Amino acid sequence: MNIAIGADHRGFTLKQAIIKHFKDHTFDDKGAHSVERSDYPAYAAAVTQEVAQKRAHAGILLCGSGIGMSIAANRIKGIYAGLCWSPAIATVAKENDGINVLVLPANFLTTEEAFSIIDAWLGARFKGGRHQERLSALDVLNN
Repeated sequence: MNIAIGADHRGFTLKQAIIKHFKDHTFDDKGAHSVERSDYPAYAAAVTQEVAQKRAHAGILLCGSGIGMSIAANRIKGIYAGLCWSPAIATVAKENDGINVLVLPANFLTTEEAFSIIDAWLGARFKGGRHQERLSALDVLNN
């Protein structure tokens, strides 16, 4: 699976660990490329454009709290970004809400916790049906 990934300076170290750990996937690293201060909107835009244009199957974004990345990502049409802090939340977010961009709060997770959340998200499948109807209703709000 091709995954676009991006983080600001607070998520940089965890992003690097994710890329190294998940060797079965191809990552398109959209930055940041160091721990030097950087602003999350540029990375959110770069990742979500890859997903929205179908150049990536999915996206992962990281920042300190995950909130800024979530706000930025969900401004892009066709993006369903969800802030997840546990494997159970990641599973439900994918199954019921069809999140195509996983957002992680880097300041509040261990590396192992992040890996477990990503495993759960990647292993879950969107249920469709009534859940798709809800996403379609959301899409109308974005027009």
